[in-house]
Amino acid sequence: MRQTQNTILLTPQEMTAADAASAASGIPSFDLMLRAGQAVAATALRHFPEALRFAVLCGPGNNGGDGYVAAEALRQAGATVAVFRLGDAPQAQDAIEAGRRMALDVEPLPLYQPRPGDVVVDALFGAGLGRPVPQEVASVIHAVGEAGLPVIAVDLPSGLCGRRGTPLGAAFQATRTVTFMARKPGHLLMPGRSLCGDVAVVDIGIPMRIITACAGKLAENAPALWERHLPRADAAAHKFRRGHLAVFSGPAGKTGAARLCAIAGLRRGAGLVTLASPSAAMPVNAGAVTAIMLHEIDTHEDVTAWLQTAKLSAFVLGPGFGIGEQARIFALALKDRPLVLDADGITSFKENPQLLFDGFAGGDTHLVLTPHEGEFGRLFPDIAADENLSKPEKALKAAARSNAAIVYKGADTVIAAPNGRAVINTNAPPWLATAGSGDVLAGMIGALLAQGMPAFEAAAAGVYLHGEAGKAAGEGMTAEDLAAHAGVVLAT
Repeated sequence: MRQTQNTILLTPQEMTAADAASAASGIPSFDLMLRAGQAVAATALRHFPEALRFAVLCGPGNNGGDGYVAAEALRQAGATVAVFRLGDAPQAQDAIEAGRRMALDVEPLPLYQPRPGDVVVDALFGAGLGRPVPQEVASVIHAVGEAGLPVIAVDLPSGLCGRRGTPLGAAFQATRTVTFMARKPGHLLMPGRSLCGDVAVVDIGIPMRIITACAGKLAENAPALWERHLPRADAAAHKFRRGHLAVFSGPAGKTGAARLCAIAGLRRGAGLVTLASPSAAMPVNAGAVTAIMLHEIDTHEDVTAWLQTAKLSAFVLGPGFGIGEQARIFALALKDRPLVLDADGITSFKENPQLLFDGFAGGDTHLVLTPHEGEFGRLFPDIAADENLSKPEKALKAAARSNAAIVYKGADTVIAAPNGRAVINTNAPPWLATAGSGDVLAGMIGALLAQGMPAFEAAAAGVYLHGEAGKAAGEGMTAEDLAAHAGVVLAT
């Protein structure tokens, strides 16, 4: 997975390693602090020129040092500034020096009383906090929130876990966040993304070679990571070269989800799409589709015979299919084929997930699982229950256990592979949360698998293109509208 500067994410631990490597290379760490604090001050002056006072809240570490630098820069620019400190004195060496250079009085944090016209500069903890915030900080967070004051967060809103994106007891609601060199997972994962406001990434002078070397396999989902695998039409293209996608239909009266899935697959570029329909549902499906073909499937023997006689590239099983033994039998019959297992297909294995995992354990990854929160918990109850894990960490553990590409759905969908790659998706508009949206996504991923994309890349591309389709369909869309836009083309 080829990361770019714009897609790189650093965990707090990786950022600490980058800081250390930068210092070891001969770059003075205090110079980095000066640039960071000055960037915060510039943001404050640019975006809040109407501020009557900047209240700078400083913690004991280097985040607080950034705050001292910002406070002094604001003072020199002619702004009214008040500084409040958590604890008796700075503890980090650079923060001590920043405080010494600041020509402003410092008051204890509990003395801060929000005033109308205040803009709060939150330099208390940043991304490295790993414990609940102290009560005195929680009280200030509550008071600032009650007053409705704008907050500029330095690195990350204090109280927000930089690794998991979850509040540690309490966290500021920032209007703007200024972070340095690269974003942290907490900037993208929910609810952290909603607490950060507008995020600016500022280059403070750590060489990109160091950032790249310290970055792990977690990134923001973006075309640069998978675009080279995306199927392209050429002069020699014909329907058989573009793959044959098979989508299993539910019983009569529950066929709509599979048809949405199939339509999306056709729109996303599969050369052929066939609905594998129970005999009782054939009349319903036949009256509702045109370009999509139909094949009657009722039993395991029907599936086996079809696999032996038809050239089928990939499969989707689950949307509207029904929960039970037949879903398990059909899924395991496809254990050697590219398969998207969604919805009812996932829930059918809740009593014995290992049966599914064992079936797809061998060889290259060719299974894509697309669980939402509840379905994830049914397949991976122990992983889901571990509150110390971030969503990407949970998805990665699930991928390794199942030998599948995991699409852990939500407002912050995470896509993970068994080899440790993971991406967080951020482009989905909120109106994608509508009935049938997941069926469309399954069809889009299935179509990309049918056209030869590897499982992880197909999943990541499908999720991103699903978000773009949602934008194209517009607010107020239905799943039918979304499926009609499943062939959305990436902007160049």
